[in-house]
Amino acid sequence: MTFETVSENRSFGGTQGVYRHKSQATGTDMTFAVYLPPAAQYGKVPVLWYLSGLTCTHENAMTKAGAQEWAAEYGIALIFPDTSPRGEGVANDEAYDLGQGAGFYVDATEAPWAPHFRMWHYITHELPELVFTNFPLDREAQGITGHSMGGHGALTIAMTLPETYKTVSAFAPIAHPSESDWGRKQFSAYLGEDKTAWARHDSTLLMRDRGFPREVLIDQGASDQFLDLLKPEALSHAMAERRQPGEFRMQQGYDHSYFFVQTFMADHIRWHAERLA
Repeated sequence: MTFETVSENRSFGGTQGVYRHKSQATGTDMTFAVYLPPAAQYGKVPVLWYLSGLTCTHENAMTKAGAQEWAAEYGIALIFPDTSPRGEGVANDEAYDLGQGAGFYVDATEAPWAPHFRMWHYITHELPELVFTNFPLDREAQGITGHSMGGHGALTIAMTLPETYKTVSAFAPIAHPSESDWGRKQFSAYLGEDKTAWARHDSTLLMRDRGFPREVLIDQGASDQFLDLLKPEALSHAMAERRQPGEFRMQQGYDHSYFFVQTFMADHIRWHAERLA
């Protein structure tokens, strides 16, 4: 699998790169970013996937999360994928929460989305094959995290594939999309009206059904302006009912912005690195 280098910059002794490739999964060009810490000069390093939220590209977390400093300190690589396919001929919608920038990390089965919106397969199969073939990354030491729609993606992917993703955390995830306007709208469009297909992409329902075999870490701003759409209480209750190991932390005064993500990024990277080492 070939790719082109868009840019590479020195950052905290490591390298922040941005790359582009032709995706078979989406049928489009896809852009992604990889941060390699200084330790990658000497051998393979653990990997933390970061999935971004609605309207984001690979660039938002790469430039706003303040993650590179901590990744360099703890010797862990970061991968920032895009959130959807893009380009001419790719279906879109006038609303910000559907279409390009809002892939929801599912494989669409419905028209007009099905030809390109295969983000589950892209994130879990195609992009991993590319990065593990071309970068000094340890396939056996993968964690996953994300913010908002990306937190939803991280939790659902990890609970479905716990043998691949050894650690999982989330920042303000869309926690119960089957019962939220951030979910019902997108699932109906991408997956149709069969709610059994929705359940495979709902972290609250997955937590009730199977949970995660190791600890999880979730941070949620108590002053988040989207609490009614995120529904964190549903996931928190599901974790308690299942006695899921881990922490669900309500952070007083924090909203949904990247100022919230920045504040707790060091905690999350350290938490993943300690468990992946």
